[in-house]
Amino acid sequence: REGPFIKLNCAAIPESLVEAELFGYEKGAFTDAKKMNRGRFELADGGTLLLDEISEMPINLQSKLLRVIQEREFERIGSSQTIGVDVRIVATSNRNLREFIANGKFREDLFFRLNVIPIQLPGLSERIEDVPLLTKHFIEKHNRENNRAIKDIEQSALKLLMSYHWPGNVRELENIIERAVVINKSDIITEDDFPIELTLGRLSENVPSLDVPMKLEDGNRYLILKTLEKFNGNKTRAAEALGITTRTIRNKLAEYEVSEN
Repeated sequence: REGPFIKLNCAAIPESLVEAELFGYEKGAFTDAKKMNRGRFELADGGTLLLDEISEMPINLQSKLLRVIQEREFERIGSSQTIGVDVRIVATSNRNLREFIANGKFREDLFFRLNVIPIQLPGLSERIEDVPLLTKHFIEKHNRENNRAIKDIEQSALKLLMSYHWPGNVRELENIIERAVVINKSDIITEDDFPIELTLGRLSENVPSLDVPMKLEDGNRYLILKTLEKFNGNKTRAAEALGITTRTIRNKLAEYEVSEN
């Protein structure tokens, strides 16, 4: 617990640079290697190395990673000197690694070497009660990073977050909160600070409650009117959300004999 905690996102680094980031390199080992650089394993010696998105690690480097885990030693690029390390490895993935193994994209021996204490974390949609706490945390975080002073979030906006299905899990929630913090013009986050897909996600949950079977036009009418209701009659925003033109909405309202006001 007292040692360093070092992170490496395997998906965020170009494949050609992953080896250098993991193991480091000597001066002159390759073009632009103007000085010696220690890798993440060396930096994490005596502590923990988090390998995020381990599924994205190039297959040709997986054997080298396996060797370090088993032998607890490696060499920097451009060096023959062996360096011993004592590192705890934590690996994460949002992919099914067994499927990757079956498709030849992940080494089975590396999987079993890493899979000592597996922890299955349910998706955010399966632990929706975490949304309020995570939302508060992300508001505070992005207040600091963007020099903002958002105080809170409206209950209706929080309810919308809790009704969404979160295909992108916690990262999607953080992105949405960061966006809301940046574009908000007051000190309270509202539904208007959220992207359209949240609204569409909520509307789509209402559609199955309609009487089925039903005519397609009746379903279209329902969706158009509910979207207009959501946007307080704003036809431009409703059209954008529905992927149609404002002219189409005007024509449909006339067809439904509904006042544009």
